[in-house]
Amino acid sequence: MEMNICRHKMISKALCLAAVSCVQRRSPVDYGELFSHSLRLPPRHRMATSPIKEFLVSYLMPEKCYEEIFVNFHLHAQLPQLLKILWRGSAAGLSLSSAFLQLYAFSCPAVYAMANNFPFFAWSERLFTLAQTSAIVFLILHYRGDTLRGLLFILAYIGVMFFLGSYAAVAVVSAMQASSLAAVIASKGLQARTNHCNGHTGQLSTLSVVLSWAGSLGVVFVSLQETGRSFATLSHTLSASLSCILLVQVLSSRSSTDTKKKSE
Repeated sequence: MEMNICRHKMISKALCLAAVSCVQRRSPVDYGELFSHSLRLPPRHRMATSPIKEFLVSYLMPEKCYEEIFVNFHLHAQLPQLLKILWRGSAAGLSLSSAFLQLYAFSCPAVYAMANNFPFFAWSERLFTLAQTSAIVFLILHYRGDTLRGLLFILAYIGVMFFLGSYAAVAVVSAMQASSLAAVIASKGLQARTNHCNGHTGQLSTLSVVLSWAGSLGVVFVSLQETGRSFATLSHTLSASLSCILLVQVLSSRSSTDTKKKSE
């Protein structure tokens, strides 16, 4: 009980400080700023904002597990794809443009966190996702015979990330953060188009697609609970629909491949 009281006091103090700073500037309270202040707290210090989330966090799981299952589940989808490329020694069927957009989408929250001086623990796990996604981009280029281009891209990417996180204007960082979801949707659409044009899914990992699909459904669930029927919810629903299309394509391609092997 005492721990819960201390936790709520800590959250209230952080939000009150943000509101006071806005009043001192004689400007209206910026709810985005209040949300940013809440992000600076560890995950266990953030309050549940919906009845379902409050029930799950209170009785069934820690808030960290809730976030990993329903919010960050899609971040773990890159590792199976990376391992499959390395195991097969090929990146056939993977769209380079889709990989670039994925990397951009995953980079936006990290740049936003660095630019706003968020604590490292609040976004450190995204570094692993960025490393995996950039490795996938490099391997696609490598197996296409552009190894030097891939190395130069990795070096340039590290430099751009450092520059944006340290010196980018607030408007640029905010625009990047706002466009990350659109990049995810475009990435899935390009990969689905590539699969359709090729007539197969190539080295696209089934496990990665399943994880991405499950994560998209989790994000839609959270968005419905937090914001209701909003434009963001519609965007997440579109992303989940494209993940479903990719899943159908992967399963269909796998089924046709198994049928050909049996007939032979």
